Amino acid sequence: MEFKKCARCGCFFVSSNNVCCNCETKDKQDIYNLNNYIVNSTSTPSIDNLSANTGVSIKNISRFIQNNVISNF
Repeated sequence: MEFKKCARCGCFFVSSNNVCCNCETKDKQDIYNLNNYIVNSTSTPSIDNLSANTGVSIKNISRFIQNNVISNF
């Protein structure tokens, strides 16, 4: 395991994940909300639209896209 800086909150932690244990639950909920919104959308929404309608920050949406954790995007 490595000493890392959380990609979400910036705190330092030791783990093999990219986020600390406090943010891992938040990430899972955000990913669920984003995937649910995308699946129920009639067209592919923009990142701004996703953020406005789900409450997930653009920074986190971009991170999820880079890590390929958002389906159908």
